[in-house]
Amino acid sequence: MRTRAHEAVLVLGAALCTAVLAQVAITVPGSPVPITGQTLAVILTAAALGPRRGTAGQLVYLLLGAVGLPFYAKGASGWGQLVGPTGGYLVAFLPAAWLVGLAARHGLDRRPWTAVPVFLGGQLVILGIGMAWLRVAAALDAATAFHKGFLPFVPGGLLKAFIAGLITFLAWRLTRARALAP
Repeated sequence: MRTRAHEAVLVLGAALCTAVLAQVAITVPGSPVPITGQTLAVILTAAALGPRRGTAGQLVYLLLGAVGLPFYAKGASGWGQLVGPTGGYLVAFLPAAWLVGLAARHGLDRRPWTAVPVFLGGQLVILGIGMAWLRVAAALDAATAFHKGFLPFVPGGLLKAFIAGLITFLAWRLTRARALAP
């Protein structure tokens, strides 16, 4: 049986993993939104921890960054990040983590051909909500929001979904092999 301390460590670990991968950031010319490793962390930790703990990990991540820890992309922090043009992407980590964690609970993270579509779906949830928020926060028309807040991130989202699918598949294979070893 897991203790509350163990659960808290798992949730904090997810938040810290997201904070570390947030520092892997590439500026997208013409867009206020960088390409980051955050979304890879969101889907990996959600798959590993399930919907409840995966979402809790992202909530802790958001709160720690909001109160001033340099956890967001490129060391950014503060409430302004959550309500500004990139805030929708951050807030979207919550539903994406829930959905990916739920799919993982049903075993869809165990094979690449089921994991990659699930993880891509998580990426698309983040991009869709983020783009809609960007449109409102930056007062952009729909086409501009799509070109600045969605389209440049699709190739990276595909790559991250593939990487996460491979990592989770290999993790399941290794754990299963260890469990079967004498």
